[in-house]
Amino acid sequence: QVQLVESGGGLVQAGGSLRLSCAGTGRKFDMDAMGWFRQAPGKEREFVAAMSWHGTIIYADSVKGRFTISRDKDRNTAYLQMNRLEPEDTAVYYCAADPTLTGVKTGKTTAYWGPGIQVTVSS
Repeated sequence: QVQLVESGGGLVQAGGSLRLSCAGTGRKFDMDAMGWFRQAPGKEREFVAAMSWHGTIIYADSVKGRFTISRDKDRNTAYLQMNRLEPEDTAVYYCAADPTLTGVKTGKTTAYWGPGIQVTVSS
């Protein structure tokens, strides 16, 4: 069974940092794009960051300069380092994977999703 599983979420004070991990099982994701979305209460799911299999990276404007996406293909894992967190970053964060970077970024036909993990930033 192919799965993506997020870890590393939790509660942090504003200005703090967290690192999310997304581990893939059931297949290799080394030739896929992987990325992150988030959904805050009462809001639609929004794109956060994505990285293609060959290293192209894109970020949402709201997280540029604060969040960093990376991957370890040997571990079949993607990461999201989140620094200078703000209360507005509070959301459930989802990992995503798709054969194309566009497929991840749009979030509409994305092939694989994780179940999500809560990140709460207190003021």
